[in-house]
Amino acid sequence: MERGLILLVAAALMVYVAPVVRGTAHLSFSNNTEVNITRDGCGVMKLCVETPDDCDPSANNTCLFGSVVASTPMAPNGTNLNLQLRGSSPGYVALALTRDAMQGSSTVFVCAQNSLNNGSFFFRTMQRNNTNGALTPIERIVREIRGRVNGDIIHCEFEVPNANATMRTTDESTTFRVLLGTGPVAGGMIGDLTVRLTTDLLNLANPNATSNSGTNGTNATAAPNATAAPSNMTTSSGSNGGAHPYEPKMSCRRKSIPAGHDEDADVLD
Repeated sequence: MERGLILLVAAALMVYVAPVVRGTAHLSFSNNTEVNITRDGCGVMKLCVETPDDCDPSANNTCLFGSVVASTPMAPNGTNLNLQLRGSSPGYVALALTRDAMQGSSTVFVCAQNSLNNGSFFFRTMQRNNTNGALTPIERIVREIRGRVNGDIIHCEFEVPNANATMRTTDESTTFRVLLGTGPVAGGMIGDLTVRLTTDLLNLANPNATSNSGTNGTNATAAPNATAAPSNMTTSSGSNGGAHPYEPKMSCRRKSIPAGHDEDADVLD
């Protein structure tokens, strides 16, 4: 009888704590919760993008900042990306990767605060339709996630394994456009992504890569004398997609490629 009572109590505790478990099966969190995002190493060790231009994420509250360190591409898996993201939002900040910001889709990495749980940090992966801005939850594997929230300032670092823009092991396989943006979280729902920055195509494995144009006239930055990745595509801004729950239910490991779209485009897995 006593043993049965203990089992009942344990089961009740499991049911109680389940709603606050972070993430889903495709997300894994780091045991190290420290997050330190600065401009140190920009253009030398890591590729940095930000708006406003050259803003300092460690000092400027309005700075929306992202950085990428890419490993050497390895066949057939692609490259591992270590990303940092920092920005101000009462909902979420996001970094997205795509080959073409006007068509196809983007993989969106969302760092957010949950207003239903005292502004606690949470992380989600989404797919954005680049034509109409609609967001759809996906289960893209992300590792070593860590983040913190200080008021409306959200900081996060995470690793994206096996990223490949073209399914080849060339410079093109690590060449993406980077989008930075923000959006609301209300009632447990992730709302529309407002794109604040869209870069030209950048080779993420090259810290010196730079963009000649961006949304709202904002440029990606890098070390002096850097050259831009070739691009004949245009950039986009804004979105009008619908809100989505921040607990994704879909199981989708690979992006679909729209009919008539380049089969090498928009492949991140």
